[in-house]
Amino acid sequence: MNFRNFYVYKSQESPQNIFNNMSYYFVESPDKKLIAFTFASINKNNREFERNFIELVCNNSIPETVYNSPEIDSINFAGRKIPLGKSCRWMGVNNVQCPYYGQMNWSVHKDMEDASTTIENHYAVLKSKKGVKVVSEDIVDVVFEGVETTAQRGVFDYTGARALLLSMEGSKRLTVYLVSVPIRGNFVSCVMSFWGSDQIKPSGLPPLLEQVMKLK
Repeated sequence: MNFRNFYVYKSQESPQNIFNNMSYYFVESPDKKLIAFTFASINKNNREFERNFIELVCNNSIPETVYNSPEIDSINFAGRKIPLGKSCRWMGVNNVQCPYYGQMNWSVHKDMEDASTTIENHYAVLKSKKGVKVVSEDIVDVVFEGVETTAQRGVFDYTGARALLLSMEGSKRLTVYLVSVPIRGNFVSCVMSFWGSDQIKPSGLPPLLEQVMKLK
């Protein structure tokens, strides 16, 4: 890179054959500021993309229209604007939570294979977490952003100390839907979840998930 920088890479296997890869960059920008970047991925690493992205940020080459405000009232979901109101919050990049209405995070991929693999790896990691018990899992027919497809569904209970804390908040049972599908010229992977204490509509889904998916 064209900046003074320090790079750290870490890879951890969890579960077997699933590698969580972390890249950390500490970069001196042209105006002598120290900027830290973190890239996380599962079973892949794109160093060229990481460094091109850092170059764009440090050179102020990313248009303001791409940035999101910390305050959220709507999201750009793979090319469609979805109004959410004022009660939701960002949990990360393309990761939004609406208390008692559900949570979802999504990514746009270079091709359908990468989107599908991402979903498979994410589900494997979820099932392998300590203190997580699989209650049920199946494949269900859904309509996602107007496209008929299938979703991986898993229902999980948390055990141990975290289960006690979650029970105090209302529920220790989590339902997760995972979808990969081409929509509006984009290859999208999406993970949607809600707790047993969330508001469930007659459709069987909480309000946030209803914005993008219907059960058949």
